[in-house]
Amino acid sequence: MQKFNRSSLFILGIFFISNFLSCTSGGVTYTPSLNKLENYFRDTSRALEQLDETASAFKHGQVSADSLQAVLTNARLSYKKVEFYLAFYNPEFTAKHLNGAPLLKISKSGNQPTVIPPEGLQVLDELIYAENPSGEKVKIATLSKKVKNEYNLLANALKQVKPTPEDLVLATRLQLVRIFTLGVTGFDTPGSANGLEEASVSLKAMKALMENEPITQKYSRSTTIIQLFNGAIAQLDGVTTFETFDRLSFLRNFIDPLYKEFGALPIKIDAENLKNHTAWNPKSTSIFAANFLDPYFYTQLKADEDSEKLNQLGESLFYDNLISGDHKMSCATCHNPDLAFTDAKAKSFSNIEGETVLRNSPTLLNAVYAKRFFYDSRAFTLEQQVEHVIFNPKEFNTAYSEILQKLNASEKYRNQFEAVFGKEKINRENLAKALASFVLSLQSFNSEFDQYARHEISSINSEVKDGFNIFMGKGACATCHFAPTFSGLVPPLYIETETEILGVLKSPISEVKELHTDEGRWKNGVASESAWIYKKSFKTPTVRNIEKTAPYFHNGNYETLAQVLDFYNQGGGAGMGLEVNNQTLPDSPLDLSPEEINALIVFMNSLTDTSASAKSALF
Repeated sequence: MQKFNRSSLFILGIFFISNFLSCTSGGVTYTPSLNKLENYFRDTSRALEQLDETASAFKHGQVSADSLQAVLTNARLSYKKVEFYLAFYNPEFTAKHLNGAPLLKISKSGNQPTVIPPEGLQVLDELIYAENPSGEKVKIATLSKKVKNEYNLLANALKQVKPTPEDLVLATRLQLVRIFTLGVTGFDTPGSANGLEEASVSLKAMKALMENEPITQKYSRSTTIIQLFNGAIAQLDGVTTFETFDRLSFLRNFIDPLYKEFGALPIKIDAENLKNHTAWNPKSTSIFAANFLDPYFYTQLKADEDSEKLNQLGESLFYDNLISGDHKMSCATCHNPDLAFTDAKAKSFSNIEGETVLRNSPTLLNAVYAKRFFYDSRAFTLEQQVEHVIFNPKEFNTAYSEILQKLNASEKYRNQFEAVFGKEKINRENLAKALASFVLSLQSFNSEFDQYARHEISSINSEVKDGFNIFMGKGACATCHFAPTFSGLVPPLYIETETEILGVLKSPISEVKELHTDEGRWKNGVASESAWIYKKSFKTPTVRNIEKTAPYFHNGNYETLAQVLDFYNQGGGAGMGLEVNNQTLPDSPLDLSPEEINALIVFMNSLTDTSASAKSALF
């Protein structure tokens, strides 16, 4: 990938370009795909120009909503031909200005947050396909012009780039992830639900580019790659409705095999630079592989610092009451390995008799895969999460100085720390490393469903298949619980953890419906996030191992998955008629039948893998 320096970009007025991935091709920058890419760029520019003109005409009452929708569809389809390339070179810019989620964000100026409205094609998709788009005609016209201008700014900057074959391979693999997790789930098209056609167009564009690349043609399995592209496209083009599309066969038969085949191409990758910008591991062979994401991306602990001995030290500390102030609690008090590292209580017991902590205890299985921690996202690292527990008067109620004094007084711990760190004193940093090592090792990607997705087993219950397809389609579950972590960790780079406003009730069984009073992220103590858009906003947890982690939601007041799914089926709090400020969950009913709800539960239960609970570590 060709690099940009800040000064030259500033002269161009395009200071936002970032070289987030860097690979080498022995100095060769020529690619036969360049002409096709230029055509795609020109087509998209023309389509966005037409969208701008049509939106302006719509504002003045000169064209119908149907005509505007058709023009938007064409613009989005054109954009999908170049999305893999644009998002590869500048994911931050494309998400912010071209095709990010239609959610309010904040901009930080010191400690003061400023609410920033979303922009881009997703926002336009939602507005133009709304029941009454005329009510937003000025906004539609303004956003259409802005998208056109921002796209042209980025496109002009990228004319300086001569893509290497390596760039195209990496970009294609990331786009395969994007198509499966954001495209065919409907996340990308909140208004039109046109994600299947867009996925087909994107695959056709990448196929046309890659089938002429020497790096593909020289590969012994190049014919297989083209056949897989053709099969994926045929399945998408042959589908009748969004709801009936078989996403599981699409994954197993085409997307995951394509992901694997492109991963086998002989390219060189600047792995160290890659690690600074994404958790995605290009060495993984499946989207559902245990090593698809690098857990060390999310911790201050580095891979070369970790070891079996450090993990065992962390495990000892995790189960030891010594590190709490009154020696009555350990980490395992609220995170029982027999319960997938939860405690089966609505809210965990406090060290103060008769009181509880603020919220339900989440699972620690796969907890490392997040950029923010706690339900209210108040901790920025796994290590910082530990600090909150240590200092909390209702939990460990102690301080590092007290813990270190006790550990230094213990011959057992002096020996363990010395075995890992040498003669270095027992200190706060090494204590955090040990606990992080243990929690990081609690990984869970070997469920029955994972094995089936990876072709390690050949069959699975039909209800699991049905439930997965509902989860990824009609049920819209995967638009917040993203594969493969099935949490709020956003694909395809997995560097942001979303929080959502659902309108969770005090009680799912009470005849009088009331919102739970917990204010969530809005009151998390982070001054720069004290914005109204985070009122009652909570981190989206994983649904992996969910059959072991009842009760549910941050308040622990939902005892069964049936209650949880009934809540979603009704459109959350707003769907039940309550006033929920900025609910990010769509408030329209999902119209899931009892059979579909049962299939969802069967699928989620197939994600159970508590093998990490039964052993000390993964070494």
